[in-house]
Amino acid sequence: MPSDAVLYQAAALCLTYPDDDFVARLPLLREAAPQLRAFTDHAAVTPPQELAAHYVQVFDVKNRHTLYLSRWRDGGTRRRGMSLVRFAEVYREHGLECSGEELPDFLPAVLEFTARTGDTGLLTEHRDALEQLRTRLTDYGTPYAGVLDAVCATLPPAPTGVRPS
Repeated sequence: MPSDAVLYQAAALCLTYPDDDFVARLPLLREAAPQLRAFTDHAAVTPPQELAAHYVQVFDVKNRHTLYLSRWRDGGTRRRGMSLVRFAEVYREHGLECSGEELPDFLPAVLEFTARTGDTGLLTEHRDALEQLRTRLTDYGTPYAGVLDAVCATLPPAPTGVRPS
């Protein structure tokens, strides 16, 4: 398990819809992943309904901030189907199955997979997407940008001169 496993698991929780369970876990998240304190401190003082509305505004309404990694590379094309199959195959190679609640390229699912297996390959492979999302969240001014900052800081740098498709 990588030394960043706790961070990946905590980031996965921070990037899911902030329900009552998330709010209850905030003190634990704050202590377990100090890299996420700016976000967890913000979430702790934000009323739950406001936090939920912000999540929807950032991730559900604004497709420019999608948490589905293959959409960054493939958009809504047929090629995306093959990308989703690839995510599911990587999970199966590690003895894990997709629950069916979310698509396998959903960033919180990928982060949880990485935390459980130590395999950072999917995150590294989609580093360009993570950087684009991080930049857009930063430009948008949302505290969620700090979660992406922390995740990206654990990965090798993206190759220079390569334009994401």
